[in-house]
Amino acid sequence: MSAVPSLYDLLQEAIRAERPAALATVIDGPNVGAKLLVRPGEHPLGSLGHPDLDRVVARDTAGELTAGRTLVRHYGAEGQAREDTVAVFVESFAPPPRMLIFGAVDFTAGLAKVAKVLGYRVTVCDARPVFATTARFPMADEVVVDWPHRLLAEVGPTLGPRDAVCVLTHDPKFDVPAVIAALRTEVGYLGAMGSRRTHDDRTARLRAEGVTDAELARVMSPIGLDIGARTPEETAVSICAEIIAARTGRRAPSLRDTSGSIH
Repeated sequence: MSAVPSLYDLLQEAIRAERPAALATVIDGPNVGAKLLVRPGEHPLGSLGHPDLDRVVARDTAGELTAGRTLVRHYGAEGQAREDTVAVFVESFAPPPRMLIFGAVDFTAGLAKVAKVLGYRVTVCDARPVFATTARFPMADEVVVDWPHRLLAEVGPTLGPRDAVCVLTHDPKFDVPAVIAALRTEVGYLGAMGSRRTHDDRTARLRAEGVTDAELARVMSPIGLDIGARTPEETAVSICAEIIAARTGRRAPSLRDTSGSIH
């Protein structure tokens, strides 16, 4: 007979395969050391000592895993909220967040470099094979020669709140379909590069395609924080800073919310 894999074996398997998983462990209260393994699309495995506690912790752990957070949560003995009988350590093992950069332009290399420093798995995508090459973007994990909306149709369902889409093209035939496709995903950050004139033109085209005001509010355009960035590398810092601010809920001076010259 083959041995039944332990929770640690299953967790290790998920980590090696870069599949998200989280381990919830009781660190204070009844049943210290009890564990619950949570994986998207799978039934939780293990138990913390009470079925209602298991149900509530599994739900909360799934939420923390989606956000990539590791933290301690407190519950009543049967999963009651606003009680601290049981302390549960939720340890999330999430794959690296993804950044999809559309447009093999001058700013792309700088953004890919900064994103890699921040731990993103970076994909550069452009439909023009002469520009979308690994020689131009060796820092990217993946360089895809395809139309942005086609790539998003393929990978869009896997994008979540930790991921980012940055549209750096200045061509309506690329960026309008890319923005529309990205809006159909759950990606946490969606930014589009361009001057204020480009932004106004893009917005008009998006409205003509049926994009609503609520959907337009998701688009950070012009992309980046208003820090006076000029070079591709400085612009990359402003974009990544805006992504961090969006993820942490901090208020920062985005170019979208200001007027006047971008540079």
